[in-house]
Parts: sequence; C-alpha cells; structure tokens
Amino acid sequence: MPDQWLFSYGTLQLPQVQQATFGRLMEGFADQLPSFTLTMLEITDPQVIATSGQTHHPIIALTGNPADQVNGMALLVSKPELHQADSYEVVNYKRQLVTLASGRPGFIWRLKIGKPNRPLLGALRQPIA
Repeated sequence: MPDQWLFSYGTLQLPQVQQATFGRLMEGFADQLPSFTLTMLEITDPQVIATSGQTHHPIIALTGNPADQVNGMALLVSKPELHQADSYEVVNYKRQLVTLASGRPGFIWRLKIGKPNRPLLGALRQPIA
C-alpha cells in the first residue's frame, strides 16, 4: 500500500510523540477537517501519558455541520506507521478515513461512542478561517 495521509489534530504533532511512535519526525502540511468539533479526553494509559507528557488529549466528534472545523496537520505515513499510530491511540479512539478540507483522503482518530472515558470540556467551536 502506498503512503497514506494521517490527519493529526493533537499529540501526534508533537516531535517527542512522533519519535516515540514512528522513530522519526513526520513530513506534512497544515489542513482542516470540516464538520467536526474538538473536545478534550482524560487519558489513563500510563504509557501514552509518559509519551505525550499530557493527561488530557484532544479528540474530535462529528457534528455534520460544515461550519464546524478542526485545524491540524496532514502527515504522510506508510502502512506500518499507520498501524503504529493505532497502537499509540487509546481505546476511546476509532480510526476512520475522511476527506480533508484540502481534498486529500486522510485517516483520523475520532471519539468511539459508548466507551468509559467521555469528553471533558465540551465542544470548542472553531471558526472557519
């Protein structure tokens, strides 16, 4: 499988997380994800907390409203690196293929409904630039 785009709106943009997850710094560009909002999720996995240095990570939820938008980075990853990213994300996240604002297809990790941890801070609406 050729390289894929992975849309990161949170800790996978951090150099220390990229080094720990992929063994390298990732190439990418700024992009947006329409029809989603950003919230925060409490992380309880000690390994993920140690890697990111954060107890709360951003998570997105589909609103269906095109005026909602999440800013982030589209990172170019190989198929094995996509699976490494799956291993980094906690059980509250679900991977999904979407179309980014740039028109490129990209994988996201979004809130998995029905899991024990819930978003903490509510939706933070981001205006369209």
